[in-house]
Amino acid sequence: MSKILIRGAKVLGGAPQDVLIDGETIAGTGAGLSAEGAEVVEAGGKVLLPGLVDLHTHLREPGREDSETVLTGTRAAASGGYTAVFAMANTFPVADTAGVVEQVWRLGQEHGYCDVQPIGAVTVGLEGRKLAELGAMHESAAGVTVFSDDGKCVDDAVIMRRALEYVKAFGGVVAQHAQEPRLTEGAQMNEGVVSAELGLGGWPAVAEESVIARDVLLAEHVGSRVHICHLSTAGSVEIVRWAKSRGIQVTAEVTPHHLLLTDELVRTYDPVYKVNPPLRTERDVMALREALADGTIDIVATDHAPHPHEDKDCEWAAAAMGMVGLETALSVVQETMVDTGLLDWAGVADRMSVKPAQIGQATRHGRPVSAGEPANLTLVDTEYRGLVDPAGFASRSRNTPYQGRELPGRVTHTWLRGKATLVDGKLT
Repeated sequence: MSKILIRGAKVLGGAPQDVLIDGETIAGTGAGLSAEGAEVVEAGGKVLLPGLVDLHTHLREPGREDSETVLTGTRAAASGGYTAVFAMANTFPVADTAGVVEQVWRLGQEHGYCDVQPIGAVTVGLEGRKLAELGAMHESAAGVTVFSDDGKCVDDAVIMRRALEYVKAFGGVVAQHAQEPRLTEGAQMNEGVVSAELGLGGWPAVAEESVIARDVLLAEHVGSRVHICHLSTAGSVEIVRWAKSRGIQVTAEVTPHHLLLTDELVRTYDPVYKVNPPLRTERDVMALREALADGTIDIVATDHAPHPHEDKDCEWAAAAMGMVGLETALSVVQETMVDTGLLDWAGVADRMSVKPAQIGQATRHGRPVSAGEPANLTLVDTEYRGLVDPAGFASRSRNTPYQGRELPGRVTHTWLRGKATLVDGKLT
């Protein structure tokens, strides 16, 4: 593998410097590094970050290859600056055995656009009644450390307690989809003024908050780790903040769309805005941004949820929930967090690379941009602004809420272990 010299990059948004890649490793950083024998990439002041890590991606394979595959999903990830993604378990068949998680892991290895770490189901078939093969999935070649029934809540407190106890033995984490099912029966959008005016079934904030409150107390009781998926309300922020003040081992994520979009968009009845959990109020959005800035919310995770055209291009009530997010996540974070002054680029690297890698134990990712570290990197043109055009997405699906919207920033290059997966905005 040849040498690559990235010349004049702002590492984590700092002063321009050179970064030399030799094989799979960063060989050196600093001013005026020799380009002898190296391919030169002129960064021209673009921002260089450690490769992004997504703790919450739906790759759909096996079973829903009409929505996404491991190949198309990892190509989308590389386009968005990601070098590792964690693939959720709600596939067909469900990733609740060592065999299925190994299949997903090997597909990621074969395609090579980013590392794929499968997430194992907490319960058999995501049915919430019996623990899945947590130990076998952890001991498999995939080495699963994160378990989630995402798409469904582990609503049985006894099952949740047992899962927390089980994963504690090997340092794993249970990632909870916080949605009390009885409180959300027939829900179509956030419960509030807009739902009342539109006559759509409301999804109350307490349906999320009550599960989070229960689970942080269970985690404290057991002494185990719990992670909260796609946290979406101001009340949830306060519960997590309280739990952390007590020393409870809880981490939380927010999606890009919950940092930017509100339930006012549902007035259009466009199913592209139908998502789980639903878009909330402006007050919730502001609380989420502040919590991400102060560290109460640990990470940004995309909840990339691809769907075929026919599952979204229909009436609101019949439409599937979810949005694609891998190729726009960094732009939305720049818009909501960097350009507003809430985070600098070092903070973005922390929330979108370092901490998600730590939570998921992806030890080769989220590393410093310094000599001797793996060359998992992404280069971002932060001065760019352009309209989002899903026709150019690498994802198999196009259900983005940002079509035609101007967003800042553009990933120009991505390197996975020193190999370029994206060059000048084009996949290799």
